[in-house]
Amino acid sequence: AACAHVDMARVPLRTVPAVDLNRYLGTWYEIASYPQRFQRNCTGTTATYSRREDGRIRVVNACRDGGLDGPSRQAEAVAWVVEREPSNAKLRVQFFWPFSGDYWIIELDGEYRYAVVGHPSRDYLWILSRTPEMDPAAYEGILSRLSAKGYEIGRLVRTLQPKAPAPAAPGPG
Repeated sequence: AACAHVDMARVPLRTVPAVDLNRYLGTWYEIASYPQRFQRNCTGTTATYSRREDGRIRVVNACRDGGLDGPSRQAEAVAWVVEREPSNAKLRVQFFWPFSGDYWIIELDGEYRYAVVGHPSRDYLWILSRTPEMDPAAYEGILSRLSAKGYEIGRLVRTLQPKAPAPAAPGPG
């Protein structure tokens, strides 16, 4: 019997069933991505989302240029929900007019500890975490699921992040 080959780029990309945008707001650390031209030399990359007065979302992407001790640089954008029903998972992001891009939340931890953002073409991909480091088992699970969704895992590049501060030692007792 012949094996059927499925071109995953032709299979519609699924988003998560629901996103509580208020819980999604805040700072996310980039754990890995398909590097884009605008991210060249970036380390310690974060994305911070906040609500604007007009109801849309303010996006501030920041990174350190050339190393964790390099100068900070940032870019600001605006995002809005494309499809309100049923999930709030499909957004558009615009860094400068008139160009905008798809920002689809394709994985989201139930406690909003991590998120995976993709593009329906599968040419863009970001793995985000609320902390600078991600549990290795969670990361490996994401990679496995991304592969099944048609993403080329070999294109992912880990983002250098500062180490999380060590917990304080207990005081004298």
